[in-house]
Amino acid sequence: MIYFDHNATTPLEGRVLEAMLPFLKSFYGNASSLYRHGRVASSAIATAREQLAALVGVHSGQIVFTSGGTEANNLALATLSPQARLAVSAIEHPSIIEPALHLKNLGHRLTLLDVDTNGLITQDTIDELIALKPELVSIMLANNETGVIQAIADIAEQLSAHGIRIHTDAVQALGKIPVAFNRLGVQLMSLSSHKIYGPKGCGALVFDKTVEINPIILGGGQEQGLRAGTENVAAIVGFGKAAELANSEIAERHAQLLRLRVLLEQGLSGISGLTIFAQQAERLPNTVQLGIAGIDGEMLLMRLDQKNIAVSSGSACASGLREPSPVLVAMGIDAIQAKSAIRVSLGLANTEVEIIEFIKQLKSLAG
Repeated sequence: MIYFDHNATTPLEGRVLEAMLPFLKSFYGNASSLYRHGRVASSAIATAREQLAALVGVHSGQIVFTSGGTEANNLALATLSPQARLAVSAIEHPSIIEPALHLKNLGHRLTLLDVDTNGLITQDTIDELIALKPELVSIMLANNETGVIQAIADIAEQLSAHGIRIHTDAVQALGKIPVAFNRLGVQLMSLSSHKIYGPKGCGALVFDKTVEINPIILGGGQEQGLRAGTENVAAIVGFGKAAELANSEIAERHAQLLRLRVLLEQGLSGISGLTIFAQQAERLPNTVQLGIAGIDGEMLLMRLDQKNIAVSSGSACASGLREPSPVLVAMGIDAIQAKSAIRVSLGLANTEVEIIEFIKQLKSLAG
């Protein structure tokens, strides 16, 4: 299979699996236990925390391991004071939009932030935010569908000057572009393992020590008392190893993915009626969201699947809804054009030969 859906999930890297295996087979102790097996597990978690902290430039004590990016996003929004105003961009992942709407139902004031035709937060929107002065703003660093990268550092600098706390969902950005917590100037940041060639079921919330974290899972005292539950040691170890590899290979990975994306977009330029959404914006090096006039995106996805090519029609967490992408609608794309969208997200194992084959098949189906 030609796999072009790495924004949904990446394959487990061989070196990551190798690091995990001892904690699946031999060192299966509970990390809270005091005997040797428990101490080994606890030490492994501490090492993984250091590895992830090094990737994003923080102290290890600023990291809370979670079950994934979704839980990390929910935990970030749970820092809101009762009835406080929350603002989130209209192009956020469902794991931000849905809990934000839930908080609205509980009495919080919610503002959805508009974006321009490239999916970017504008200065006018920032100025409106400063006037509204919400307690918390959540804006993703890089969009999972279009790949568009927000100027989070600039936004955070302006909002922080007015005492507004900022959270960024950096799940899609991590491992593809440099992600430095302090340079971004945010107070909360969500991460996920399975987007950087680590295992599924593991994520993290990075937090500034000035922020009070309100646990949403209560029980034991794991994760500094901020996230109860016996730790998934093997997955955490895998996340740490994946972070270590991403940290040492980030420049090489970026160059490799960008080279493939340029080749892909050059080939797509010859297809009549094809649009690359947000093409003029700064985007992740691996992501292309496209639509072909008159062709339904989900139908195209299924026809490509019959050709043994895997792509997406948008966010994997919202697939199957047969509604136009909320991200594209927020960008002002009409519903019919938005329904034509498919997303190609490249990975480290992809090749030029696969790009050429994909373009060949797409031209055949579009004709």
